[in-house]
Amino acid sequence: MTTVALFVLLFGCMMLGMPIAFALGLSSIGTILLFSDDSLASITLKLFEALSEHYTLLAIPFFILSSAFLSTGGVAKRIIRFALSMVGHIRGGIAMASVIACMIFAAVSGSSPATVAAIGSIVIVGMVRAGYPEALAAGVIGNAGTLGILIPPSIVMLVYSAATEVSASRMFMAGFLPGLLMGLMLMAVIYVVARVKNIPRQPWAGLNEIVSAGFSATGGLMLIIIVLGSIYGGIASPTEAAAVSAIYAFGVAVYGYRDMGPLKNVPWHKDGESTGAMVGRNIWQIIATLPRIIIDKEVNKVVLDASKVSIMLLFIIANAMLFAHVLTTERIPHQIAETIVQWGLSPWMFLVVVNILLLIAGNFMEPSAILLIMAPILFPISVKLGIDPIHLGIIMVVNMEIGMLTPPVGLNLFVISGVTGRSMGWAIKACLPWLMVLLSFLIIITYVPQVSLFLPELIDKIQGY
Repeated sequence: MTTVALFVLLFGCMMLGMPIAFALGLSSIGTILLFSDDSLASITLKLFEALSEHYTLLAIPFFILSSAFLSTGGVAKRIIRFALSMVGHIRGGIAMASVIACMIFAAVSGSSPATVAAIGSIVIVGMVRAGYPEALAAGVIGNAGTLGILIPPSIVMLVYSAATEVSASRMFMAGFLPGLLMGLMLMAVIYVVARVKNIPRQPWAGLNEIVSAGFSATGGLMLIIIVLGSIYGGIASPTEAAAVSAIYAFGVAVYGYRDMGPLKNVPWHKDGESTGAMVGRNIWQIIATLPRIIIDKEVNKVVLDASKVSIMLLFIIANAMLFAHVLTTERIPHQIAETIVQWGLSPWMFLVVVNILLLIAGNFMEPSAILLIMAPILFPISVKLGIDPIHLGIIMVVNMEIGMLTPPVGLNLFVISGVTGRSMGWAIKACLPWLMVLLSFLIIITYVPQVSLFLPELIDKIQGY
């Protein structure tokens, strides 16, 4: 009775158009008041514990802030230039470079919509000018942008880790090979399509351009080394690395590339200036502008926008944690687990059911909410069936990628529509053919677990576990 009441209240609120965070919270409180023996005090306690006890979740606001600075600054432009210098001369090279740029930007942002917005706003126009159909360009970016939640660091992986108590570091490591594989699959399909459509290619940029573009993109590329190197080197936890990434991204955008802030467009070097004079002038400029950072409109807007996104996401997580608390208190996941085990489903059949459930949920809900609702239910079942929790986590993340491109709540579709100025219907048609690549990728990830588990197991062996 409690289970039925909980889910009826949840889906009833959602059908009325209530925001998912309020639907989760209201259904949980209603179930506790009407059908549960749990006390009202547990509601307040759980809402407080949701964000105070899960140390890993503190990384989310920092990664969002880091992503905001990098998206606003010129990091995306420099990453795209670097990718173009490497593969622009291949048939379909601009689209391939866009995929590579999305992969690199994913590794510094952790967000799928941010990746689509930052890369798509630049390369879609460039591809159209180079002779690509606009629908093809939008479809490629919409799908490649989903790598933002698969290639580490990933905000969605942090949410899964908080919901299941699985190591965030191992989840990050597990996302590497799947992220590379998906990028390669997209580039292979792009090459075939480019040959069929006879899309022109760019001239070879030359080794000098690769070196120059690589040096120019160093500010963004170094963030990957700083974040992931500090985590896997045992220097910092994911949360600490996220805090460092936010400070570093601020420094790169404001003082490194100078694409925003009080030193915007002020050159590092002036003609005829000696090295000593250049160093002295820049040090003095940085020191002199430090007090002005607090009142700088561009910097304040980035911080404010990142704060809004963080508060929204953390509010959803807090209410989803309350929902998970009701599930756990009423032993709903255990009852479902026992029922499914009694059905005699084999692991591969159970994973089919998981994929179907998550693909349906991805049409109507935001990824973090889906993970926080479904993970506590699916986790105990997968453990009983001998499915590795890391493998299950990557399967769930890939399903969330597909959910980013399925209406009516596909976040990447909204971004593509906004970037191109086209309707949602047009964005759906542009992205739909490329979903076949993602679905094929999901099958590989589901039934070839070593793609996800190879690196975490290798690290465990090296560390002597």
